[in-house]
Amino acid sequence: MQDATLRKTIALIRGGNPQLESAAWSRLNSLTKPLGSLGTLEEIAAKYIAWREENSPAIAGKAVYVFAADHGIVEEGISAYPKDVTPQMVYNFLSGGAAINVLARQANAEVVVVDVGVDAELAEAPGLVRRKVRRGTRNFAREAAMSEEELHAALHVGIALADEAERQGRTLIALGEMGIGNTTSASAIAAMLGGVPAAQVTGRGTGLDAERCARKAEVIERALDLHFPQRAAVEPLELLRRVGGLEIAAIAGMVLGAAANRIAVAIDGFICTAGAAIACELAPEARAAIFAGHLSQEPGHRILLERMNLKPLLQLEMRLGEGTGAALAFHLIEAALRIYNEMATFESAGVSKAGC
Repeated sequence: MQDATLRKTIALIRGGNPQLESAAWSRLNSLTKPLGSLGTLEEIAAKYIAWREENSPAIAGKAVYVFAADHGIVEEGISAYPKDVTPQMVYNFLSGGAAINVLARQANAEVVVVDVGVDAELAEAPGLVRRKVRRGTRNFAREAAMSEEELHAALHVGIALADEAERQGRTLIALGEMGIGNTTSASAIAAMLGGVPAAQVTGRGTGLDAERCARKAEVIERALDLHFPQRAAVEPLELLRRVGGLEIAAIAGMVLGAAANRIAVAIDGFICTAGAAIACELAPEARAAIFAGHLSQEPGHRILLERMNLKPLLQLEMRLGEGTGAALAFHLIEAALRIYNEMATFESAGVSKAGC
């Protein structure tokens, strides 16, 4: 099911550089602090250096890419909000009024909004990238969400944007999303990849009450019975085609494209992680590029992160999406690299080591 563009992108992906990671740990262990005393910050620095293959790591061109699309599954009454909110929030992003805009400004990062499948015609605006594949997915409770051609088109959107980010000199990007109904797609993906019942990975999304949350899980379970009656292992692209979203596919493509270009990627919450998880199913070494921004309140998020063997950097009880958790992770990644670059060593500072 992989086309030539996808095969070429995956073929370029390799893991972090083990020699540079070892050298990074040697320097970290020589800094004026007890061994390991900066915990995860040290792990971040070593991972970034191994990924970027830089002895003196620097960050350039930070940006948050927010992928927006609608979902046919909302016809089943699984969201607290109508689908009209998707284009309304896109305009909010473009006017700078959303949470992600605030956090991106604080991080000195650009916000790029990508229309990959909003069920509305959006006017041209600064910061908007129009790459619409179709006006929302089909209702996957009744049929496949996308055709094979639509799936590859959405994947190509992400790959092309990653290639463009490399040409722009970006070394660290964050991924976010917007799309009413997209936690339902993410839950279906998490249930299949995690091999668990839909109820175990289905949360309240944008604020469902307990009754509607239970109905949401029932809709997902029925949809999985329709598409995967045996619940056996399924090819990741077919899983994405049948129950995914256009923005989730574009995120998967951008993770793969970023990994092929050695760009570090901070992913946001549940929906972004669903896309990243598909990318890692296709190219396991892509996980070396990924920093998990946070652990959201959505129950399926933990299951996906565990499958990817990624540790979230933050746990703030967030469930907004938009890339907010990923944007916050920018600060931690930058702090880790400044520690690596700017702290004195025991030798340079004339400080005695432990046991001396």
